[in-house]
Amino acid sequence: MSPQEALSDLDGFTIEVPSWAYGNSGTRFKVFTTPGTPRDPFEKIADAARVHALTGLAPRVSLHVPWDRVEDFGRLRAHAEELGVRIGGINSNLFQDDDYRLGSLTHVDPRVRAKAVAHHLDCIDVMRATGSTDLKLWLPDGTNYAGQDSLRGRQDRLAGSLREIYAALDPEHRLLVEYKFFEPYFYTMDIPDWGTALLHCQALGERAQVVLDTGHHAPGTNIEFIVVQLLRAGRLGAFDFNSRFYADDDLIVGSADPFQLFRIMVEIVAQGAHRPGSGVNFMLDQCHNIEDKIAGQVRSVLNVEQALAKALLVDTAALTAAQEEGDVIGAHDVLMDAFHTDVRGALADRREARGLPRDPMAAYRASGYAAKIAAERVGGTQAGWS
Repeated sequence: MSPQEALSDLDGFTIEVPSWAYGNSGTRFKVFTTPGTPRDPFEKIADAARVHALTGLAPRVSLHVPWDRVEDFGRLRAHAEELGVRIGGINSNLFQDDDYRLGSLTHVDPRVRAKAVAHHLDCIDVMRATGSTDLKLWLPDGTNYAGQDSLRGRQDRLAGSLREIYAALDPEHRLLVEYKFFEPYFYTMDIPDWGTALLHCQALGERAQVVLDTGHHAPGTNIEFIVVQLLRAGRLGAFDFNSRFYADDDLIVGSADPFQLFRIMVEIVAQGAHRPGSGVNFMLDQCHNIEDKIAGQVRSVLNVEQALAKALLVDTAALTAAQEEGDVIGAHDVLMDAFHTDVRGALADRREARGLPRDPMAAYRASGYAAKIAAERVGGTQAGWS
């Protein structure tokens, strides 16, 4: 297969961007404001649409409830569609309410659990109004001390809460369950790993699937192995792509370990999971704190595209032959040859042929968009975490 033929397999590949990436966000110590920050979800979507216009790769925008709550979600949906994008997944919030100090869906108090379930039913109503089909749930529940609560009891209560949420979904909806090995709690998290998430999803039904956030693992974790296992089980529903050096840093995708991103994409390509028919939703989950928000999203989208393009260039026939012959170095060299291939020119040619900027970053800087929104978005309340 020629490089041109291999890269044609990029057709149909898209990446969902998060609305919260465009609002004010930062570290645990300081939220840094920037000129032109969106003041409401409508302006967030406008910025996301700019990323899609530059890259041709980001036609969906994830929303977060309640950060993106508006009076008329139908109007927000129409606004997105007018700008050439659409609403993607709806993300719930279980980490900003005093009632959830000791848990939400796992809380020992039935009243608190009912409140957390009701929030997800509200999110499902938002899905109906916006045309979204994915409800994404990251559970921040956990404990800080041994003996603080019954670990078995928390799992049982979680299973019951998830059953209520899953039962409320429409037939075209999916429940995407995310995991994280630590933070905000440090003794146990109630969904700390892919196995726990998978077990809960399998108990619920086929439309419950696992979200893999690349920043939510212990250092040194072989993430591509997890990708393989979830694909084997038919339960990899979505990615949250970001990058990290130590903990959940939410950095630009591929900035810390581009080879890891490539390795993940190699396993994705091996199963054809990069194609729309696979059902795997590729998303970004980033909260830029010192970098330009729009440029940061553009760079992440392009980094994912480059990693996928390199993975498509792997000579699978040569790789299989080396593996079957027990040629350890030869098999590794096949991967390294693809990884070291410079695909930037080929991708620029491909963008140009589709009527897109050859260099989206340069096009963004030259467009004057940043200066325009800085001048226009004065007053009001800039959208952030709360």
